[in-house]
Amino acid sequence: MRFAVVMRKQNLDNPWVSYRWAPAEVLPDFGQFNPQSLQSNSISGQFLGRDADGESWLFTGFELNLFPDEAEGYYLTVSSATPAWFVMWRLEEDIERYIDEQSRALAKAETTMAIPHRICVSYNEAARLLDGGESVDTVPMSDEHASWLQEYVNENYRPEPKKRHKPASFKGANRPAEE
Repeated sequence: MRFAVVMRKQNLDNPWVSYRWAPAEVLPDFGQFNPQSLQSNSISGQFLGRDADGESWLFTGFELNLFPDEAEGYYLTVSSATPAWFVMWRLEEDIERYIDEQSRALAKAETTMAIPHRICVSYNEAARLLDGGESVDTVPMSDEHASWLQEYVNENYRPEPKKRHKPASFKGANRPAEE
């Protein structure tokens, strides 16, 4: 399945930082945003709009595949209080390679821009990305997407049986053999 990510540049009332980037939404992409994105696996961004609180950018080109060996991570996601998408993004300096022609003039006003590089729905995968030093933020998942993921978990996740560990007192003493 293909998806698009809306990144939001939020204005802040802070003496040290004037804005911050954060993913705002993950949307299904059927080609309605950028028909060429369905043929390409490259990320393409476009300016959506600006308001008093900041501006929004839409990025297309994200493929989501689910894998049975990642089912535990999906289970952890759907069993949380608020199931969420995980969006891995980076501040990029080479903006032109990610932004479409119509939005390049606006993008050039920035020295860096937050570009999403990956989306996932596995809690474990997101943790591995964070451990690797990447920026990963969550976006609440719609009920429709959460139920779709829950169906996948129901079909593919089998918890590992718990193993009983013998207390050390029952293992016996570790003595050398007598001669």
